[in-house]
Amino acid sequence: QVHLVESGGGLVQAGGSLRLSCAASGTIFSINRMEWYYQTPGKQRELVADITNGGSTRYADSAKGRFTISRDNAKNTVYLQMNSLEPEDTAVYYCLVHGRYYSGGTLANFASWGQGTQVTVSS
Repeated sequence: QVHLVESGGGLVQAGGSLRLSCAASGTIFSINRMEWYYQTPGKQRELVADITNGGSTRYADSAKGRFTISRDNAKNTVYLQMNSLEPEDTAVYYCLVHGRYYSGGTLANFASWGQGTQVTVSS
């Protein structure tokens, strides 16, 4: 099984910064794409940024120039550095990790969500 633990959310004033982390653990064989989503009440989760195992990145338009996604493959961890935060960034942020893990002597695919971390930006 694969377990994700997120950390780094909190309350920050507009213009401030936060760094989110999402660490994967378990019987992991390999990790491919790692993603960050945000969700506000009553709305679906939306992609903020993602990163491939080769290091290619993509960003939502709202995140470009302000957020940076990165990963530490040795630690099975993905980060989201968020700068110049705005009240509109207030949301619960979730990581989604894709990969393969050992299951019953074979390899199986997984796509696991983190538990979510609250980011609140005050004006």
